[in-house]
Amino acid sequence: MFAIPGKPPVTLTPAAVEQIAALMQREGAAGFRIGVKKGGCAGMEYTMDIAAEADPMDIVVEEGPARVLIAPLAQMFLIGTEIDYEETMLESGFKFRNPNVVESCGCGESVKFRDAPAG
Repeated sequence: MFAIPGKPPVTLTPAAVEQIAALMQREGAAGFRIGVKKGGCAGMEYTMDIAAEADPMDIVVEEGPARVLIAPLAQMFLIGTEIDYEETMLESGFKFRNPNVVESCGCGESVKFRDAPAG
């Protein structure tokens, strides 16, 4: 697909590994699927779901007990992304530090990706 040989397309912080592993164990899941879809004020939104099984086209990133499944259509948008899990006094949730994002909305839920280079 769009992976760089020898390098995982996404990396996970220890906090993300811990949270994903806990979610997988609680749900008896095979992995944590991430993707992107059209929507939001900046144009695209991340999606996250517990997955009962991996799709044959998923890229699988395993770190310790955590397994992230990257949906086929999202792979090119997520290369180089660090996934973290943050807890603050006001909110908690997954954070995507994605070098491919050129713009995001004020709420942080919607992003715009860099245009693909013309071939």
